[in-house]
Amino acid sequence: MRAFTYERASSVEAAANAASSNRQSKFIAGGTNLLDLMKLEIETPTHLIDVNGLGLDTIEPTAEGGLRIGALVRNTDLAAHETVRRDYGLLSRALVAGASGQLRNVATTAGNLLQRTRCPYFYDTNQPCNKRQPGSGCSAIGGFSRQHAVVGVSDACIATHPSDMAIAMRALDAVVETVKPDGSHHAIPIADFHRLPGETPHIETVLEQGELITAVVLPPPVGGRQIYRKVRDRASYAFAIVSVGAVIQLDGTGRVAVGGVAHKPWRVEGADAELSRGARSAASALFADARPTEQNRFKIDLVERTLGAVIAEARG
Repeated sequence: MRAFTYERASSVEAAANAASSNRQSKFIAGGTNLLDLMKLEIETPTHLIDVNGLGLDTIEPTAEGGLRIGALVRNTDLAAHETVRRDYGLLSRALVAGASGQLRNVATTAGNLLQRTRCPYFYDTNQPCNKRQPGSGCSAIGGFSRQHAVVGVSDACIATHPSDMAIAMRALDAVVETVKPDGSHHAIPIADFHRLPGETPHIETVLEQGELITAVVLPPPVGGRQIYRKVRDRASYAFAIVSVGAVIQLDGTGRVAVGGVAHKPWRVEGADAELSRGARSAASALFADARPTEQNRFKIDLVERTLGAVIAEARG
């Protein structure tokens, strides 16, 4: 790990200003992803800004009947929160499906959204990777691609986003609240928060330099049966081959978001409209523009089967 300087931010504004004045700086909270990447010298910040003392660790109802989740709420606390378990069961189930208990005790809401891909070529500094070193090439294209993306890909990157929590947030239409260095507050729909790779896969979100996540806001509860199903190579502590997060209403309508298939949580509103017609119709809409490799083409069928199981469970 390379040497770096460190400071504890005294306020949200101070943290944003400190980050904006040093492009080689990073915010740190739980550090469950960042510190690993620093040890591998994939992330090499010269300055860390500790945001743990900013009081962004509360869960509060909103005036509209939704829920505001502080950026520093730990995953364990969020999954166990009474209101989340009662009204946003999809989120609670997705969180429990992720990582291990020890990591969930430390990992934060904002950090979960911002975690970087687990593509093995990204982690291997001996291999070209456009996400790690822009312009160097993508080793996954033409390489071992079983775990990689099948939709929303580009000629520069076929990595997937690893978060379970983000899939639930996408299905629930969450909004990410931020503060910029100039003190202005912004609300970013989760649908717009993560970027597809295009020609710049190293730019993963729409956040500007120094922009700090302060909270994630959930709209009023949508009801229905909320189910998260994760398919992985082993029973625990593994990233999804595919995952399906769905809210199914009594009349068969609903919404669905899919993980393990794209550079961001994958949801297509047209697929929501097809849910009442069954898993095959919804999956066809989800993957209308798919570009799978020979090694990961099975993911499309696996999502259809997993979604079918989710629909069957929702119908009892």
